[in-house]
Amino acid sequence: MAGSVNKVILVGNLGRDPEIRSFQNGGRVANLSVATSENWKDRNTGERKERTEWHRVVVFNDALVGVVERFLKKGSKIYIEGQLETRKYTDQSGAERYTTEVVLRPFRGELTMLDGREG
Repeated sequence: MAGSVNKVILVGNLGRDPEIRSFQNGGRVANLSVATSENWKDRNTGERKERTEWHRVVVFNDALVGVVERFLKKGSKIYIEGQLETRKYTDQSGAERYTTEVVLRPFRGELTMLDGREG
Protein backbone atom coordinates (compact mmCIF):
# COMPACT_ATOMS: atom_id res chain seq x y z
CA MET A 1 0.00 0.00 0.00
CA ALA A 2 1.15 3.53 -0.77
CA GLY A 3 2.53 5.64 2.05
CA SER A 4 0.06 8.41 1.26
CA VAL A 5 -2.91 9.12 -0.99
CA ASN A 6 -3.89 12.37 -2.71
CA LYS A 7 -7.23 11.74 -4.41
CA VAL A 8 -10.27 13.98 -4.77
CA ILE A 9 -13.69 12.87 -6.03
CA LEU A 10 -16.31 15.50 -6.84
CA VAL A 11 -19.82 15.26 -8.26
CA GLY A 12 -21.17 18.71 -9.01
CA ASN A 13 -22.22 21.30 -11.56
CA LEU A 14 -20.21 23.82 -13.54
CA GLY A 15 -20.77 27.34 -12.24
CA ARG A 16 -19.68 28.93 -15.52
CA ASP A 17 -18.62 27.91 -19.00
CA PRO A 18 -15.18 26.23 -19.10
CA GLU A 19 -12.16 28.38 -19.91
CA ILE A 20 -9.84 26.75 -22.47
CA ARG A 21 -6.31 28.08 -22.98
CA SER A 22 -3.53 27.01 -25.34
CA PHE A 23 0.19 26.95 -24.63
CA GLN A 24 2.91 27.91 -27.11
CA ASN A 25 3.97 24.24 -27.28
CA GLY A 26 0.50 23.25 -28.53
CA GLY A 27 -0.75 21.84 -25.22
CA ARG A 28 -4.06 22.97 -23.80
CA VAL A 29 -5.64 23.36 -20.38
CA ALA A 30 -9.26 23.64 -19.25
CA ASN A 31 -10.21 25.57 -16.12
CA LEU A 32 -13.50 24.65 -14.47
CA SER A 33 -15.45 26.07 -11.55
CA VAL A 34 -17.40 23.21 -9.95
CA ALA A 35 -20.10 23.64 -7.30
CA THR A 36 -20.94 20.91 -4.82
CA SER A 37 -23.87 21.33 -2.45
CA GLU A 38 -25.08 19.60 0.67
CA ASN A 39 -28.57 19.83 2.16
CA TRP A 40 -29.75 19.18 5.70
CA LYS A 41 -32.60 19.92 8.05
CA ASP A 42 -31.87 22.24 10.99
CA ARG A 43 -32.57 20.32 14.21
CA ASN A 44 -33.82 23.36 16.09
CA THR A 45 -36.02 25.03 13.46
CA GLY A 46 -36.81 22.16 11.09
CA GLU A 47 -35.79 24.49 8.27
CA ARG A 48 -34.06 23.07 5.17
CA LYS A 49 -30.50 24.38 4.83
CA GLU A 50 -28.03 24.23 1.97
CA ARG A 51 -24.32 24.98 1.69
CA THR A 52 -22.44 25.23 -1.60
CA GLU A 53 -18.68 24.83 -1.96
CA TRP A 54 -16.81 26.02 -5.06
CA HIS A 55 -13.84 24.06 -6.39
CA ARG A 56 -11.23 25.08 -8.95
CA VAL A 57 -10.56 22.20 -11.33
CA VAL A 58 -7.70 22.24 -13.85
CA VAL A 59 -7.57 19.67 -16.67
CA PHE A 60 -4.18 19.09 -18.37
CA ASN A 61 -5.20 15.82 -20.08
CA ASP A 62 -5.56 16.88 -23.75
CA ALA A 63 -8.21 14.26 -24.59
CA LEU A 64 -10.32 15.42 -21.63
CA VAL A 65 -9.77 19.08 -22.59
CA GLY A 66 -11.38 18.18 -25.94
CA VAL A 67 -14.39 16.65 -24.17
CA VAL A 68 -14.70 19.72 -21.93
CA GLU A 69 -14.49 22.06 -24.92
CA ARG A 70 -17.07 20.18 -27.01
CA PHE A 71 -19.65 19.12 -24.46
CA LEU A 72 -19.50 21.02 -21.15
CA LYS A 73 -21.12 24.35 -20.34
CA LYS A 74 -22.45 26.23 -17.33
CA GLY A 75 -24.80 23.93 -15.41
CA SER A 76 -23.32 20.65 -16.73
CA LYS A 77 -23.25 17.88 -14.10
CA ILE A 78 -19.90 16.07 -13.92
CA TYR A 79 -17.97 13.45 -11.98
CA ILE A 80 -14.30 14.35 -11.41
CA GLU A 81 -11.37 12.37 -9.99
CA GLY A 82 -8.12 14.25 -9.54
CA GLN A 83 -5.55 15.28 -6.97
CA LEU A 84 -5.09 18.40 -4.87
CA GLU A 85 -2.21 20.67 -5.85
CA THR A 86 -1.26 24.03 -4.37
CA ARG A 87 0.65 26.53 -6.47
CA LYS A 88 2.06 29.99 -5.91
CA TYR A 89 1.45 32.90 -8.28
CA THR A 90 1.91 36.67 -8.32
CA ASP A 91 -1.26 38.75 -8.58
CA GLN A 92 -1.67 42.00 -10.55
CA SER A 93 -0.49 44.10 -7.60
CA GLY A 94 2.72 42.04 -7.29
CA ALA A 95 1.67 40.15 -4.14
CA GLU A 96 2.43 36.44 -3.88
CA ARG A 97 -0.70 34.31 -3.56
CA TYR A 98 -1.44 30.61 -3.18
CA THR A 99 -4.30 28.61 -4.65
CA THR A 100 -5.31 24.99 -4.18
CA GLU A 101 -6.87 23.22 -7.16
CA VAL A 102 -8.14 19.78 -8.14
CA VAL A 103 -5.83 18.79 -11.00
CA LEU A 104 -6.33 16.15 -13.71
CA ARG A 105 -2.93 15.39 -15.25
CA PRO A 106 -2.28 13.34 -18.40
CA PHE A 107 -2.85 9.63 -17.69
CA ARG A 108 -4.27 10.51 -14.26
CA GLY A 109 -7.70 11.61 -13.27
CA GLU A 110 -11.13 11.03 -14.66
CA LEU A 111 -13.98 13.19 -15.93
CA THR A 112 -17.44 11.80 -16.66
CA MET A 113 -20.41 13.76 -17.98
CA LEU A 114 -23.47 12.89 -15.94
CA ASP A 115 -26.16 14.62 -17.99
CA GLY A 116 -25.46 13.34 -21.50
CA ARG A 117 -24.00 14.99 -24.57
CA GLU A 118 -26.83 17.30 -25.56
CA GLY A 119 -25.72 20.90 -25.77
